[in-house]
Amino acid sequence: MSPPDDARPTPPAPVDDPIRRRRAVVARWTLLANRVGYVLLAVAMALFFIALLLGFSALMAGLVAGALIAACVLLAPAIVLGYAVKAAEREDRELGR
Repeated sequence: MSPPDDARPTPPAPVDDPIRRRRAVVARWTLLANRVGYVLLAVAMALFFIALLLGFSALMAGLVAGALIAACVLLAPAIVLGYAVKAAEREDRELGR
């Protein structure tokens, strides 16, 4: 027989930790940067194959290069920061924080 609901211990209230809040903000931004970066990479690939079929022009080459550069600028830090946030959260869980 289980104890009445009143006798069960209640879980502690979540601590309002500024570091975890900051981590959550960074995680949201990295998720957005990942999504936009991968979309730009797909756009660059699509533009490349369109240009391959229709003939390269200076405009198409510029669009492909611009999309690739923008994707790299967004993806490189977003991937690194995403792994950093995940590792910090995993370490906190393992240490019981």
